[in-house]
Amino acid sequence: MTATTLSAFLGGRLQLEQPERGHRVGTDAALLATCLSPAPGEKVYDLGAGIGAAGLGLAVRHAQSEVALVEIDPVIAGLAAANIRRNGLDGRVAAIEADVTRRPVQGGALPPGTADHVMMNPPFHLPGTVRPAPDAYRAGAHVHGEEADEAWILCALTLLRAKGGLALIHRADALPRLLASLQRRFGDIRVKPVQPRADMAATRVLIRAIKGSRAPFQLLPPLILHDEEARFTAEADALHRGDAAIDWRDPPRSP
Repeated sequence: MTATTLSAFLGGRLQLEQPERGHRVGTDAALLATCLSPAPGEKVYDLGAGIGAAGLGLAVRHAQSEVALVEIDPVIAGLAAANIRRNGLDGRVAAIEADVTRRPVQGGALPPGTADHVMMNPPFHLPGTVRPAPDAYRAGAHVHGEEADEAWILCALTLLRAKGGLALIHRADALPRLLASLQRRFGDIRVKPVQPRADMAATRVLIRAIKGSRAPFQLLPPLILHDEEARFTAEADALHRGDAAIDWRDPPRSP
């Protein structure tokens, strides 16, 4: 039996059970939870959902959306299901145990063309670039090969309806290979760098893309997480509390 703890998330809007050791939810999940704004009745798939933090965060912010939490690890998928019940989201949020890298997409669990939006936080590190984590869940959540990035994007593409939206968070140094994969299949790709401080390089990128769009690529102003005294900026604090959403709007143009 995996030892677990109960943690508050999104400013206390959610109570989440998660493993006591290994991969823990934090800023990445909080930012991903605020990347999409589904209309009432729209369906969102959270791929690699883990214990469900990002997908459940979206569900509480958008009370008329439907969310599917897709997770490969059966124990972690069980925690996601428990977190759905714990937060009173039964009936509108479901947990699905499935491998998003399998082709074709698993038809019964993940029927093609049924998603209005897909959100995902794929494993970040390439094999050999980091020391393997001691537990299997943390290792699987952190490391996979370049071909797996492509498989995750193909899964999202298959799930999405025409003009459906994809949102993801990844390491900043993965941006070239992600764009190479996305640009063959998506348009209106918008990238928002995430910087720890204004004077530091981005460590994460948030990406939003539209299936079938032909709109051009845009690099948006960065999100700055901390000020000079290591406190959250006002924008980052509002995102962590679930009181704001990522701003994907066109930046103002010079006169």
